[in-house]
Amino acid sequence: MIATYLLIIALVAFPCLVILRSRRRAKQGGKAVRGGPFASRWIRTRFDPAAFGLVPTAALDPRRAGPEPDPAHRAEAQKTADAAWEGDWRVAAAYCEAAGSDWDERWSRIELLIHVAGSDDRWLTDWRSAQPENGDAGTVFAMLLVRRAWEIRGAEYAHKVPDANMRQFRSMLPSAMAAAQQVADRAPHDPGPWVVMLTAARAMGYSHSQFSDLWRNLQLRAPHHMAAHTQALQYWCAKWSGSDTSMFDFAVRAVAGAPAGSPLPGLYLQALDEVARRDGFRGSRADLSVKARLRDVAQRLDTLAPDHDDLPRLRHRLAHHLLVAGMYREALVQFQHIGPYCGASPWNQDAAGAVAAFDHARGRAAYGSRR
Repeated sequence: MIATYLLIIALVAFPCLVILRSRRRAKQGGKAVRGGPFASRWIRTRFDPAAFGLVPTAALDPRRAGPEPDPAHRAEAQKTADAAWEGDWRVAAAYCEAAGSDWDERWSRIELLIHVAGSDDRWLTDWRSAQPENGDAGTVFAMLLVRRAWEIRGAEYAHKVPDANMRQFRSMLPSAMAAAQQVADRAPHDPGPWVVMLTAARAMGYSHSQFSDLWRNLQLRAPHHMAAHTQALQYWCAKWSGSDTSMFDFAVRAVAGAPAGSPLPGLYLQALDEVARRDGFRGSRADLSVKARLRDVAQRLDTLAPDHDDLPRLRHRLAHHLLVAGMYREALVQFQHIGPYCGASPWNQDAAGAVAAFDHARGRAAYGSRR
């Protein structure tokens, strides 16, 4: 009788323990993975970074995600911004043109100019007047309209945005869309205005068919455009016009078609981040297929140029998701690549501070890799 009673207790208690453990893990979605008490004790008392090819804890740098950018590139960007603020748009025009058909680099330069125009856009008005057919000038203007609308809306979920702000936000978007369409007509080869339209379309509630038409036009011009894929991923996510399934399907296709040296594999990490920010969901996706895709992302990131601007940030996100998936050896490799830099998400969002969170996470990878 006693044995039967104990068996019944065990059968009832075990599922409860599993449920509690699953809920606890789910809450880790957007935070550094802490691990169990044995791992934490080992990290505190026995973790020797050097034994695992890692830099000493005292050398960790929370100021940045990776090495400082090329001083020459930084100086060129500063020169362009200074010239614009002084009223000279010609330096900005040459700055964009120098990127040629490297559309990711060109978009990066356009984003700098959008930031510069945010505080003073008189130089942009002069540029558009002098060169009305210039796709870069038109794209900067159209995207600036979108950014100004979004500043009014804010980054909150729709139900948290005041009604007046939401109405003003929505009333501003058609002008941005019209401005981008005008640029597309004048510069038919340029993918820039299509990125703007993709950004505005999700906020304007475009149907799947309407959005797909915009996407096809973008693909004709720059099929691997990183910023365009980021905007499309947002459209296909559950909080806008899609679902978790449609978002992950889009991300997986994009990664599969990414050429060597492209940052597009990071799109899969963005999809994982999206559901983690929402509710820590991993569910059925925390399975062998996810592990296989994370391995694929890791291999593809190795094809990026070592000085690629996006690489450090992507390695930080990859290391986090590898830990969440229990892929400790693979996570350790990423921490070895990252080196001393820990000023990146998710570590700098942890209440313990970037250094403590990053050091614990790489200790978790070291502890797990021993088994």
